This record gives sequence, structure tokens and C-alpha cells, in this order.
Amino acid sequence: QVQLVESGGGLVQPGGSLRLSCAASGFTFSGYSMSWYRQAPGKERELVAVISSAGITGNYADSVKGRFTISRDNTKNTVYLQMNSLKPEDTAVYYCKASRRIDYWGQGTQVTVSS
Repeated sequence: QVQLVESGGGLVQPGGSLRLSCAASGFTFSGYSMSWYRQAPGKERELVAVISSAGITGNYADSVKGRFTISRDNTKNTVYLQMNSLKPEDTAVYYCKASRRIDYWGQGTQVTVSS
């Protein structure tokens, strides 16, 4: 059974940091590219960052460049999103996605940036 379980979300003040994790199981994690998406209330889901199966990063959203970093540990079947200098506009539900011939999605984790 394929599972993607996000964790690490929560409430943080502007300027703070969070590290999201997405633990994968039920498929060959190392063969999939991994992505983080987010969806704010009333807005469409948007791509945040992508990392290839080989660990090459790319396709950061312009709004997060220089602040967010995606990484993966294939020994732990986990992808991470380090988020620094958080802003209120980063508030959203964050989802991870595994992609190869088909896509798998996690259930999401809420990130709220507020003072």
C-alpha cells in the first residue's frame, strides 16, 4: 500500500523556520522524483519545489527561491522541505507528491505563519 505521510507543519511567527518531512512507503522511493506543493485557502494548488530521483533540485517557485530548500534521503525514504524566513503568504496546506509513470499524493500538513 502506497503511503506518503507529511509532518512538521504548525504555527510559526513571521521570519521563523520549519522543516517539513514526507515519509514514503509502498513503492520504490529512489526511483521517483519528489515534489512539494502548497494550497492556500481559495487558491489553486501550486508547485513549490522539485527534486529528481538522483537528488538534483530544481523548479523552485519564484516566491520561495532563496528561502526554501528541498532535499531527500533515499536511505530513509523521506523528502524534506526546509523553510526559512517564513512569511504570512506562505500559509497553506503543504503536500508532497511522488512522480514517475503515475503520481502519488500525501494528505498534507498545515503551515500557518502568523504573529
